[in-house]
Amino acid sequence: MTTVHDFAPAAPDGTLHPLAQYRGKVLLVANTASACGFTPHYAGLEALWRRHRDAGLVVLGFPCNQFGAQEPGDAAEIARFCTTTYDVTFPLLAKVAVNGPGAEPLFAHLKQAKPGLLGTRAIKWNFTKFLVGRDGRVIARFAPRVTPQALEAAVVEALAARA
Repeated sequence: MTTVHDFAPAAPDGTLHPLAQYRGKVLLVANTASACGFTPHYAGLEALWRRHRDAGLVVLGFPCNQFGAQEPGDAAEIARFCTTTYDVTFPLLAKVAVNGPGAEPLFAHLKQAKPGLLGTRAIKWNFTKFLVGRDGRVIARFAPRVTPQALEAAVVEALAARA
């Protein structure tokens, strides 16, 4: 069975970032954007990361320009914005597409594992979040309107579970 650990998306410099390195960790994966109404979610994602990383949480941000062209920058501009505006220290990966024929394979897997409302597989907007268990299986999908703070209980529960 395929799990998230089988994927190796690109890092901002183009090198592969194998997710197998996170085996045994809980992942919170989000498609992100710097000029979106949900951009303040960066602060909440960072807070979750800081509060729970020692317990095994890893937050992964995937910049995406598919929704309203709200992430037009290159990797350096995105990193600078995230660092200076939200003091982001969790890993940001290369900019990806999350829908369509050019979608990052990881997101195709995430959408297949946890379809959205009414079974739709498409991601509707920036800051859709996926919670992945220590075993690499997708536990839950959260809509952009769901704040990182509202994920606290789900994150704690996933961290308490053993792979």
